[in-house]
Amino acid sequence: MTRFATIAVALAVLATGGCTSTAARLQPVDVSRYHLGTPMPHGTVSIEPLSSTDTISMSYQAYADAVAAQLQAQGFTPMPAGSDSDYIAGVSFRRTDAGTYRERSPVTIGIGGGTAPRSGLGIGGGISTGIGGKDRRVILSELSVHLRRRGDGTTVWEGRAQTHSLEGVPESQPSAERLASALFKGFPGESGITITVP
Repeated sequence: MTRFATIAVALAVLATGGCTSTAARLQPVDVSRYHLGTPMPHGTVSIEPLSSTDTISMSYQAYADAVAAQLQAQGFTPMPAGSDSDYIAGVSFRRTDAGTYRERSPVTIGIGGGTAPRSGLGIGGGISTGIGGKDRRVILSELSVHLRRRGDGTTVWEGRAQTHSLEGVPESQPSAERLASALFKGFPGESGITITVP
């Protein structure tokens, strides 16, 4: 099964009715990390927008705070942006259109089929068609963090967390805390390997 087909199947579950729990509607988070493979001494860290970020979303602060909390849990001491910290954590969050998903129609009707009078023979073919299905946009949410030493500007660790959701399905939307928690799971993680966090 292709990756897109896998996403489509997962989103089909995500879009089902109220009998599905909220947890089941949240999609897994794909996480990739890269680092130098050398020890990273703990120190102070300031959280700032990634220099490559064109625009800062209105929700940026929520993600910056979530990243700061995760770094603090790893033994780093967060400081205000612009401080003379040992490290700078560049944070970027974006939501992009990843295509559309056609929801299964909640109502189907049968057309055709039946039996010829007094013959006992089936005629025609049964056809089921859906009524009321609609397209929803698939949203890719991505949190990126680059951790670099302030002294020489070397990036010592970077990571990216991605997940999909459906527009208009609030319970499928990932929180800042969930993406940040997945990103720092098992920090620093194995370099160059993508893991899936449920």
